[in-house]
Amino acid sequence: MSVVTRFAPSPTGRLHLGHAASAIRAHDFARERGGRFVLRIEDIDGTRSRPEFVDGILEDLAWLGLRWDELVFQSERLATYDAAMEGLKARALVYPCFCTRAEIAASASAPQGEVGPIYPGICRGLSAAEIAARTGACCWRLDMAKAVGETGALSWHDAAAGWVVADPLAPGDVVLARKDAPASYHLAVTLDDAAQGVTDVVRGVDLFAATHVHRVLQALLGLPVPRYHHHPLVVDAAGRRLAKRDGALSLAEMRAAGEDGVVLAARVRSGDRLATVR
Repeated sequence: MSVVTRFAPSPTGRLHLGHAASAIRAHDFARERGGRFVLRIEDIDGTRSRPEFVDGILEDLAWLGLRWDELVFQSERLATYDAAMEGLKARALVYPCFCTRAEIAASASAPQGEVGPIYPGICRGLSAAEIAARTGACCWRLDMAKAVGETGALSWHDAAAGWVVADPLAPGDVVLARKDAPASYHLAVTLDDAAQGVTDVVRGVDLFAATHVHRVLQALLGLPVPRYHHHPLVVDAAGRRLAKRDGALSLAEMRAAGEDGVVLAARVRSGDRLATVR
């Protein structure tokens, strides 16, 4: 099977060094094996995605000397997400949720997960009449217990961790369709990787836990299971992962300061990531 990798940034800001390291890893993994490298723009967040950031992504990757074989936009795949959601609804594997983040956080029964409170199932048992009486916007959550009942035990292979037994109940009933978007990250990335023939998912270790959810969705939707390569993150001097919201220095700013993109990429490949790695 020919190797296919992808880099999938969201056009909600400029790329930084952490993005560059991940893109280079995915690009080189494919090129070293005579495979294909896909660039996927995850632009279905209508409130934050901007065309100028799409242009910036293309400019930054070209500056690093990276070339892609295919360019895909999530906004052109909305019908695919809708069809998958309708199928899950028909199987009664998802349910509408009207809760706000504040309500979930305030719930005494909400256990804490790695990234915040786990949804405690407040809306899981709503009757048809109760749902019809609600007037607010809703998201759609996967009934994880039902899903696991259908899939049974699952696993996947990670290059560093080896074979991993899936624990999809740990993150709880995750959102598959948001109030403001037709698909969550979990649903969109799983469908997109399958549609684009991705054989090897190269991404940061911060997304390792998300693979538990993605593995369940692959089983429910009859999708192939790629190999996973979760790599270390680039962090700042304080040990924090680089993030747009924290003002991480962008590649555009590095370019404006006189950095050479190809030289920077070579330094990243050699292990000099200009920041501490964890």
